[in-house]
Parts: sequence; structure tokens; C-alpha cells
Amino acid sequence: MRMDTVGPSESVPVWTAGIAGSRIQDGATADSAGAAGAAAERTVAFVDADTASTVEAAGHFRIYLGAAAGVGKTYAMLSEGRRRKERGADVVIGFVECHGRRLTEDMTGGLEVVPRKAIEYRGTRLTEMDTGAVLRRHPQVALIDELAHTNAPGSGRHEKRWQDVMDILAAGIDVITTVNIQHLESIADEVEHVTGAKVRERVPDWVVRKANQIELVDSSPEQLRRRMLHGNIYPKDKVPHALANFFRTDNLIALRELALRFLADETDEELLEHLRRHQAEGVWETCERLMVAVTGAPGTDALLRRAARMAARLKGDLDVVHVTPADGTRTGDQQAVEQLKELAADVGARWHDLDGDDPAAVIAGFARSHQITQIVIGSSQRRRWQQLTGGAGWSRSRSG
Repeated sequence: MRMDTVGPSESVPVWTAGIAGSRIQDGATADSAGAAGAAAERTVAFVDADTASTVEAAGHFRIYLGAAAGVGKTYAMLSEGRRRKERGADVVIGFVECHGRRLTEDMTGGLEVVPRKAIEYRGTRLTEMDTGAVLRRHPQVALIDELAHTNAPGSGRHEKRWQDVMDILAAGIDVITTVNIQHLESIADEVEHVTGAKVRERVPDWVVRKANQIELVDSSPEQLRRRMLHGNIYPKDKVPHALANFFRTDNLIALRELALRFLADETDEELLEHLRRHQAEGVWETCERLMVAVTGAPGTDALLRRAARMAARLKGDLDVVHVTPADGTRTGDQQAVEQLKELAADVGARWHDLDGDDPAAVIAGFARSHQITQIVIGSSQRRRWQQLTGGAGWSRSRSG
């Protein structure tokens, strides 16, 4: 762990960022030479030794996440469904939308399909997933495409498909589903800003975070645009408009980065939980995690801004720690503390109010439990910190 100390008079200015098993699949697309299951993968999963034998059963809710339409989410979901069926699982298709893609349609072969519910809406015949039929059939695994889909009025109990999925999960049925990154509630507004396209269908973040496993089906912008030109995503008559708008290269790069960052955040939270649970010794520097210790003293806002700039440069998370005496006695300027709390929110940092009579010891304990890689403290706090750490196991650097 590295410690940075700066004086409060220095001109000083992050990023904030969980789930059992996060995985990246590269190039799981229907026009690739191999099936999605043959795609290159990187897997991160942490399992206690005494539960290792139950890993296969842990995939209660799996989500295939993509940056945009056409990356191969549905193909990957069907490939996983076929794999499970071959291993003896009772698998059905609750709802799959192939969008006329022949290779995706071929992947449905051999899988039981629960008949859809047909309804009339504004003079048009529509079909939706028959949630009641899926529940009555009660398979081991249900494949349900397009988690963010809005159901046609009158087609069932719920407005959104993710609500149907929650009912199916509650019935003890494993669900494998798909969703694009732009549909996450916390990301949708940013996608609208970047792409200029309205995101009408949204999924609460807690639904996605409820998943036991999230897999990112990844594809480069160049590959996606080639697939679009070949007619493998949208009908030919829609291709020119799509390529000139939502499927512009810069949009696809931004969407891909949002998806990768979301998955990285989930994996990082999972790692931290694993390390806390097993009381791991030392710091695993898988990514930068910065912490700044603040008080109500004059000049601390400059310290916080400097820490935020450092976190931004390092693309790391920033935690702001404020320690008060264990007896509840308030020290320093409380109005200044409230202003610091607002500043922390403005720079995207996480604020923590901690109690303890020895601030340095409290800071050290927080740093160890949260796998902090760099600590930023004011110069006035440096002596007590050095007494506490004694230099053992810590790398110090002084800024300014």
C-alpha cells in the first residue's frame, strides 16, 4: 500500500465504482466461425472449498450482458441452454427473439419452446411470453431473452419482462437472460447523452446485481459494423440509418467501455467481499483504490480535491474517511465537514463516517478491510501515521 501526504495549503482534485462469477466472452457472435461456447473467456469466481461441489447449482440467475444489439447475447444464451440440456437439465425456451438471424434460429433446434401468448393491441396481433405457462411447466432452466422488454398491455400481470423473471425465479426456476448495457437505469441517461437516442426500456440496477453470474458478450465496434453491413443484425433497409446514427464507431466504443466498466466494478466488489470473508493478509493490487482522510480543519477541501485528481488519473475508486471520537464528541468545524461531504459527492467519491479515539488506527483498519492501495493524508497527520505503521509493509511517497 502506498501513502501520499500533502500539506493542507497545497492547491489541490474520481471515480466511484459484487457478483458471484463475472465473465467476459469475446466474439460470441452468430457470424463467427465457432459457437459462443468456443469463444475466448476470462473468468473470475470465488468459491469456498466446502461449497465447491455446488458451483454448478449456483447459477440461479445468469445474465448475458452486451454493449449493443448484435454482439451475440441470444446466441450465447441458447448455446448455454443446449449445453445444460446435453448434461441432463430440463431446459425450455420461455421467450427468444431471433430477429430473423438464421444461425440464431438454428440454435433453438432441439429445445422445447413454451408457446407464446397472443393478444390484440390497437388492431395488431402481438405475441408475448406466457409467464403463467412457464410457471406451470416449471422446468429447471428457462431461457428468457430481452430482460428490458416492455410487455404489451393486457398480456400479463406485469408491465416489464424483468418483473416476470422475478416471479419465475421466486418459483425456484433458474433463469438465463440477456440485456444491453444502455437499459440499466443508472447508465441509460449517459447513453442518451452520448448517442442522442432515447432509452425507453430500463431495468433497475438491483435486478441486474441480483444475478448470480453476469457474462459480458464482447465484440469490437469494427466487428459489429461489419455484421451490420452483412445484414446480420438489422434488415438491409435499416442498415444505412443505423450505421450513421446509433452504430457509429464512437458510440459503440463508448457503449463497450460502459459495459466493461460495469462488469469490472462488479468483479472488484466480489473480490473485496471474498478478501474480507477470508481475512486475506496484505493488499491485492488488482486495481487502484484510494482513500483520503479528512477533518473539518481549514484547507482539507484542497486535500480532497487533490485526492480526487489522483483517483481520476489512476482510474481508481476514492473513499473519503472522516473519523470522530468514539464518545460522539464533535471536533472541528461541522459546517466545514458538511461542505466536505457535499464535495465528496460532487467528485464521485464515497463518504464514510467512522468512530474511534485513534484516527490513525481507524484509518489503517479501514484501509486493510477495503484493500486500499493508496492513502492520502494531510501533513499534520503524518507523524502519528508513521508511529502506527512503523514503515512495515507500506510504501510511502510524498506529494508536493
